[in-house]
Amino acid sequence: MTCTSEYAPQLRARGFRMTSQRLAILHVLRHAGTHLSPSEIYRQAKRDYPGLTEPTVYRTLEFLSDIALVRPSYSSSGHMTYELAGNDHHHIVCKHCGTEIEVEHTLLESLYRLLETTSGYRSIGSHVTFFGVCPHCQTTQKKEI
Repeated sequence: MTCTSEYAPQLRARGFRMTSQRLAILHVLRHAGTHLSPSEIYRQAKRDYPGLTEPTVYRTLEFLSDIALVRPSYSSSGHMTYELAGNDHHHIVCKHCGTEIEVEHTLLESLYRLLETTSGYRSIGSHVTFFGVCPHCQTTQKKEI
């Protein structure tokens, strides 16, 4: 399945067109398999779409995020990154070495339901990053003490 055939119907169903800029960005994200910064997306998409500008990438990512085709999140360094929406997950980042692991959203579903019940908000969406000390750094710190 091509990016056009996968995402164009989703855009059209919401009243939007599949532009070459949107296609280039979605293509990069689909094949990246990881979170990418807007600058990384720009560099990769520019190879296939030389007329692309960095401000267009930022605007397009904001648009795609608003319509829930991509999901923004913060990296361990605090910078914004993006990935395709779909596999809901969160992250735990080691405060010492920066190692990062994914946490399935199912572990937090009861918290989201509780938030909706107590706040009155619905369809709460987010990407949560937790910070802690990984097992390796815990072991290393014990040796240093």
